[in-house]
Amino acid sequence: MLDAPGGFRAGALALLFALFASAAVAQSYPNGQVHIIVPTQPGGVTDTMARIVAQGLGESLNQTVIVDNRPGGNGGVGAQAVERSPADGLTLMVTSDATITANPFMSNKLLYNASAFTPIVVLCRGTPVLVVNSSVPAKSTQELIALAKAKPGTLNYGSYGIGTYAHLSMEDFKLRTGTDIVHIPFRGAAPAANALLADDVNMLLLNLSSIAGHEPSGKVRILAAAGAKRITTRPNLPTIAESGVPGFQTSVWFGLFGPPNMPPELTAKIHADVSKVLDSQRSKEFFEKNTFERVTLTPPEFVQLIADDSKHWEAIIKKVGAKID
Repeated sequence: MLDAPGGFRAGALALLFALFASAAVAQSYPNGQVHIIVPTQPGGVTDTMARIVAQGLGESLNQTVIVDNRPGGNGGVGAQAVERSPADGLTLMVTSDATITANPFMSNKLLYNASAFTPIVVLCRGTPVLVVNSSVPAKSTQELIALAKAKPGTLNYGSYGIGTYAHLSMEDFKLRTGTDIVHIPFRGAAPAANALLADDVNMLLLNLSSIAGHEPSGKVRILAAAGAKRITTRPNLPTIAESGVPGFQTSVWFGLFGPPNMPPELTAKIHADVSKVLDSQRSKEFFEKNTFERVTLTPPEFVQLIADDSKHWEAIIKKVGAKID
């Protein structure tokens, strides 16, 4: 209790000490070598984003920021290493949203506690689209739905594996439209895209930049944007929700996280430093080339994004019954 004057003074002094200590940690950052752990193999968007952040942050901090790839365990090996690190900001993690918002609902054997990390900054958001092979006689989402209903169990879709957004969101699409479309999982986005181009699968959800280059050849047809809003560079491309599937949306984003219980001042400092990196010309060129969108959220807003997306994926996963164990 703090009723007594002495108790109140002691509590106030403890609070002031904690505030000063937190501010001191932020001002002296970094007091050692900074590592960014990536829970995936080298290559791919997650790894590339980590290296962009590492280079820019290293220039800001006047040191080489080391990128450490630690794949395995559905992201668990790398995530566990970050979770067990001190809250001094020297060990950070770049990962996709699924590590935090979806995996916890698909496994009882995760090596990490997804809610334990300190969200620092959203790095970017993808621009997923619904695309079909040109052999599919559908030129709109509504035509695709009609075709799937006319031939239940005949059409198929590819994904990057069980539990990826390309899998879960297509299952959500099936539930909302009452269609029967067969799932064919692949080990990653590249094999799935190659299968679409080879007409081994009929349709796929994937980032616009991964498929737009094949559109002029006539091999594929992009039917709709799969996110909550239209893509800035494709303003005339309707969303799936606008195309007769109300409530449908999917997304994929990449974020920078720290260990549990990082001081707010330190989180704010790293957020500000990385935000400058994301606003650099180098990052803008990467976003434009890969049709990624810059996301400007504060750390508290990032926390809310995680909460909202977790509810979204939890509801879909419960309906679908997806497991990654």
